[in-house]
Parts: sequence; C-alpha cells; structure tokens
Amino acid sequence: MALMDRHPIAPPPAAPPPHPAAAKPIRQPRLEAIEGGAGSAPAPDIPFSLKRWLESGVGAALLGTLSIGAVLLAWHLATYYKLDVYIRFGNIPTPVDVWHSILDVTRSDKYAINIGISVRRVLLGFSGAALVGTLLGVMVGRYRIFRSLALPAMELFRPIPAIAWVPMAIMLWPSNEVSIAFITFLGAFFPILINTIHGVESVDGVLLRAAHSLGAKEKDVILYVVIPGALPHIFTGLAVGMGVAWVSLIAAEMISGQFGIGYFTWEAYSLISYPDIALGMITIGVLGLLCSKAIDLCSRLAMPWTGAAAGAGK
Repeated sequence: MALMDRHPIAPPPAAPPPHPAAAKPIRQPRLEAIEGGAGSAPAPDIPFSLKRWLESGVGAALLGTLSIGAVLLAWHLATYYKLDVYIRFGNIPTPVDVWHSILDVTRSDKYAINIGISVRRVLLGFSGAALVGTLLGVMVGRYRIFRSLALPAMELFRPIPAIAWVPMAIMLWPSNEVSIAFITFLGAFFPILINTIHGVESVDGVLLRAAHSLGAKEKDVILYVVIPGALPHIFTGLAVGMGVAWVSLIAAEMISGQFGIGYFTWEAYSLISYPDIALGMITIGVLGLLCSKAIDLCSRLAMPWTGAAAGAGK
C-alpha cells in the first residue's frame, strides 16, 4: 500500500474544561489560626475538678492548715475537759498556756540562743555525715574490693544506737560541743550510707556498659552515670538521716548538753514548767520540718526530671 493511501492520524481530543467546583483553589488555613490569633478556635473550658484543686498549691496549703487545726482542736478539748481514758491529760498544758510561754521566752534571747546552738550542731554533724556517707556509699556500692573491706566494720557499728555513744563520745573528744556534734554525725551517717549503697547498686548495667563502650573513663562514669542514677536513693538517705540527726541531737543535749533546745526541754521538765516542755517539743518539730523541706527543695533542684515524672504519673 502506498503512503498516500494511509489515513492521517487524528490528533487526540482536547481535555474537557474543568468543573467550576474543581477549579476553585484550595483554601489555606489562616496564619492567625495557626499562631493562635483571632482566627483560632476558642480553647475548651476545663471543668472544675475538686481533686485537681486540692492538689494545687492553694488546696494543699488549705489541707495542711486543716490538719494542724484538727490537732490543735483535739489538744484543746483533751486538756480543757482533762480527759483520763488511760491517757491522762490532767497535767498537760493547754494551747493557751503554751502561747503564754512563747510570749515569755521571747522577752529574752535565751530561747533564740538555744535554737541557734541546736541548729549549728545539727548542721555540723549532718554535713559531715552527708559528705562521708555519700562518698563511702559510692565506693562500697561501686567496687567489690572496697565493699568487702569496709562494709563488715560498718555493719558491726550500725546496730549501736547513737545515744549509746554518749559516754564514749564524752571520753573521746576534748569538748562537750564536739561530742554532741559527733553523736549527731553518727545518727545521720548510717541512713545516708545504706541508701547510697543501694542507689549505686540499682544503676542500670546497660548504662554502665554503654558509657564504657563509648570510651568513658571510670571517673566520668562515676560523675555522670553512677551518681546521677543514684541521686533518688541518696536524697532519700539524706531525708531519713536528717530526722535521725535531730533525734540523736536532742537525746545528747538532754544527757550531756548545757545549751540547745533539747537541754531547754529537759530543764523545763526539771523545773516543772510544763508549758515550756510543750514549747520545746513544738520547736523541735518545726525545726525538723524546715530541715526536711530544705532537703526536698535541694532534691527538686538537683533532679528536676522527678517532678515532671511525678506529674505525668497522676
């Protein structure tokens, strides 16, 4: 067949015009809506939750006030009606009597001096216990040789109450002040030591192997892996140690002290000044609470991630 006999190839048909609806451009979201401007939708209202409000700062403060108020009310009723149901409240001072005692002791600086001396003693003994107990706990928890060498001797002395060391401390140290600080040191030392050991032993071995595989030296492993991993246990030991330090301090001041809030309380008992006894006990409680709150604040600053984890778990 000749080329002239072939039919020409027709061009392809043109595409149909787009539908008007399809030709409409896609509308992009406004920038204000993305950035939270005038075009954004209003945030949904969060319903009131009593549990959430009680867990807030104001609610927690209110609950704490109610707790203390309930204790004061129970104390007032028991002393006002002089209850004698196995526990005798006949000679217990009322809250009003203690308030009058507070007004009396503020007229001189003797009460403030006793508080200052006790705080100085407990801070001195607790600081030494925190330093020695943490360092020794890291070494014992990290190295088996050190554990075998030091832990048996520590376990031998640990069951001995700190108050049992008072006669020995008086003979060991040249002054009464150092003896009381030593008793406070012993009270705080063993809780800090044991909790630090457990904290070091609980560090994940995967983290240790990863640090060594990346070429970290032993010093860097301890500073950046072991100690941060053991911090929750260390601060638990510090909190427990602070409480035991106050117990040991007060007992030592009552036995061999000449100043301090423990001596103030025991002297009030010797002079049959019952309101001063209650005042000394309340003062010890307040000082211990402030020290515990200080440790809690330090733990939050040193471990900011614990607060976020606790909030996520609620």
